[in-house]
Amino acid sequence: MTDYDIVLFGATGFTGGLTAEYLAGQAPPGTRIALAGRNREKLEAVRARLAGASGEVPLLHADVEDPASLRLLAESARVVISTVGPYILYGEPLVAACAAAGTDYVDLTGEPEFVDLMWLRYHEQAERNGARLVHCCGFDSIPHDLGAFFTVHQLPEDAPLRVSGFVRMGGTLSGGTYQTAINAFARVRHAARNALERRRLEPRPADRRIRGIAGRPHRDAVAGGWVVPLPTIDPQIVLRSARALRRYGPDFSYSHYLVQKRLVTAVGLAGGAGAAMALAQLPPTRRLLLSLRAAGDGPTAEQREKAWFRVRFVGEGGGERVVTEVSGGDPGYGETAKMLGESALCLVHDELPPTSGQVTTAAAMGQPLLERLQRAGITFRRRDEQ
Repeated sequence: MTDYDIVLFGATGFTGGLTAEYLAGQAPPGTRIALAGRNREKLEAVRARLAGASGEVPLLHADVEDPASLRLLAESARVVISTVGPYILYGEPLVAACAAAGTDYVDLTGEPEFVDLMWLRYHEQAERNGARLVHCCGFDSIPHDLGAFFTVHQLPEDAPLRVSGFVRMGGTLSGGTYQTAINAFARVRHAARNALERRRLEPRPADRRIRGIAGRPHRDAVAGGWVVPLPTIDPQIVLRSARALRRYGPDFSYSHYLVQKRLVTAVGLAGGAGAAMALAQLPPTRRLLLSLRAAGDGPTAEQREKAWFRVRFVGEGGGERVVTEVSGGDPGYGETAKMLGESALCLVHDELPPTSGQVTTAAAMGQPLLERLQRAGITFRRRDEQ
């Protein structure tokens, strides 16, 4: 028997602290939770914030530069949560430890390169040892993955299905998220190589067709504005769930868009992202970009209170058409901590399908996680039934 049900690695960071607070308030009685990190003093400060649990939550030493400490951490837990990013710089040692120990692992990465690299290096070992490696358990990519899952289940079975997702949100980026984005822009060539190698090696369904359709900018009445293709990790996760789950039908396609009220805003965002990507390729300009926001900075409680997200889906197939929506509050921090915490609790407490290796939230947890998030205040609904 393991010592702990859940160990949270990175509790002293901004989102890690929010996740610790969420677990302290929402975990069922008897759930054995520990906090892990390299700085004991900072861990004690986090523990002191956990009202009613400050004297009960164990603190564990763990450091990404100390493999032995990560091995002990993984061997002591049923599920490990990691909030230590950028993951491409700091995430691999803990994934390796969990794959070797057969311990379930969740994180909130949105870094395609990291996810592909972890599949290439640890999927087979995790599969042999019974570990579920579930990346992208925050705003990247639960609303999109489970939103598409929810939409598919409103449509006929065994029919070709086409789903489009339309993302709108308001909020403030933390320094850590900003730093991760700039580092990802700087590594586009590395990411492309890993993605190509994964496509070469990863099995695909022989009797079903699963496709991503990039789409084009256009005005969309259902989305409520101008939409532009959004090439984040989210559509990749949706398509991986579709390959894993036959309920998505014999021929499934997915398109993913960002919604803006004005075309000029959409064009400006695309241009700004392109400029940041170009500047991130050169060390001097990359250092300048990274100096603009420090890791560890995050929005205030008042800013988070005003933040929101809404992802609308249009699904068509078998002669039917549905419009669904996933919505909630602060996407990057408050709701991400909720999604990450509920993912870990789901792996610990719920009856789930037998999966192992690197798996998506829809494939590993599906309906039980969706129901958990609904009870926690994230809305999944059919708009066409109003």
